[in-house]
Amino acid sequence: MNVTQLIALGPMIALAGAAVAIMLSIAVKRSFVLASVLAAGGMLSALLMLIYQWREDPLQITALIRMDGFAHYYLFLLLLTGLAIVGFCYDYFKAQQGENEELPLLLLTALLGCSVLISSTHFASFFMGLEILSISLFALIGYPLNQARPLEAAIKYLVLSGVSSAFLLLGMALIYAQSGELFFNAIGHYMADLQSLNRMILCGILLIVVGLGFKLSLIPFHLWTPDVYQGAPAPITAFIATASKASVFALLLRYFNTTDSFTYLPLQMVVSLIAGLSILGGNLLALLQNNVKRLLAYSSIAHLGYLLVAFVAGRGASTEIANEAITFYLSAYLITLLGAFGVISMLSSPQEEAEDISNYRGLFWRRPGLATAFTLMLLSLAGIPLTAGFIGKFYIFVSAMDKQLWGLLCAVIIGSGVGLYYYLKIIVVMSMKVEATDIEFSKPYPPARISISILVSLILLLIWLGVYPSLVIDAIQEKLITSEVVDQTVNFCWYDFGCAGNIN
Repeated sequence: MNVTQLIALGPMIALAGAAVAIMLSIAVKRSFVLASVLAAGGMLSALLMLIYQWREDPLQITALIRMDGFAHYYLFLLLLTGLAIVGFCYDYFKAQQGENEELPLLLLTALLGCSVLISSTHFASFFMGLEILSISLFALIGYPLNQARPLEAAIKYLVLSGVSSAFLLLGMALIYAQSGELFFNAIGHYMADLQSLNRMILCGILLIVVGLGFKLSLIPFHLWTPDVYQGAPAPITAFIATASKASVFALLLRYFNTTDSFTYLPLQMVVSLIAGLSILGGNLLALLQNNVKRLLAYSSIAHLGYLLVAFVAGRGASTEIANEAITFYLSAYLITLLGAFGVISMLSSPQEEAEDISNYRGLFWRRPGLATAFTLMLLSLAGIPLTAGFIGKFYIFVSAMDKQLWGLLCAVIIGSGVGLYYYLKIIVVMSMKVEATDIEFSKPYPPARISISILVSLILLLIWLGVYPSLVIDAIQEKLITSEVVDQTVNFCWYDFGCAGNIN
């Protein structure tokens, strides 16, 4: 590895270095404040390195990892998400009794797994990134001590994650057995040279879709989602709903774009069916919920279904609009879900989660700032104009119409209508004026200045993307076009293994 490649790997090294620094600091003195500062410092350092590299040429760092426009953009989003989560976690856990220094460490390792995922070009880095992320999440979900529900959620996630890993490994094994390749590009060239449908390759890709379907909690692989969302501490639920899912979806997008797996018609049909079921099933199940965390869990299933619509639309030669749609929607989704769970986190404590809808009754009169923030996030999730969610949903409509996916478009319209009802239901409950004796209010909350600052930033981003999205759209177009150029160059290099380490 030369100096240029080492610099390109800088953001990941910063994350790993911060994790080591936290471990050393814990060995000397336990301090939750110090651990949180080190974690935020590591993420900020990684962010600064990434900004420095923003205009740099794409680079194949090792045979397994590539830093290109695609990886730069998603890593930028994930680092911002990680910083927000550390802030929410600090305010949530600072008053908790016990030693919480491992929490920022686990967040860093989970973020490191996400960064490996989005820059993977090989099945080895694909699986390694996924496992680094998953193992960190097991501990984060079950982090609160002496509480049954987080422990139950962690065990459920552990078992189903093991099942999904088994599907993934079997899928990779089938593809390797048939093609003899583990590199995404090489698999793509093998598939392009085939004259007809290869059943073993098709089965392998389907098993990978099943494995990632568990991680993305798409229907019918969604059973763990509501229990884990409800059982995990609110800031950790925010991490699972945002960074974890965004990185897995980015990996799926890179894999399918590189291998052009949508040339297989049965695969298109299966993914389309999963998308339709996730949209309709997620929204209908959310409609039945009175628990806000479970409602957002089912809602997230529907939103991943919307993303799959653009994903299916990305088949064929013209993929630019679909890739733009997915990337913008994920950006808006991260901002919105972070804000929504940020509000829940600020209303909760390690002893009591503000998850029942009755906890939100009259919130406009008790905490108008938080109620306004939650309302904006819910309106964005519903796709109301002047919010980031509206632009994201508009992109989904355009990409579906571009490929004439009329059935999926109908599912998106019906799902959006149903979704509007249950989002508005929460807003109505928050606006109800109640007498002080009607409900038992929770104890006064301590000031959470970091969380408030993050929430204000998220609201500004939400409105900015809804009113003036062109700057972000330009950045997405620039980065995605750069990635396509890289793909063409790498294709050549993998046939001439002598240049595998240098793209240019």
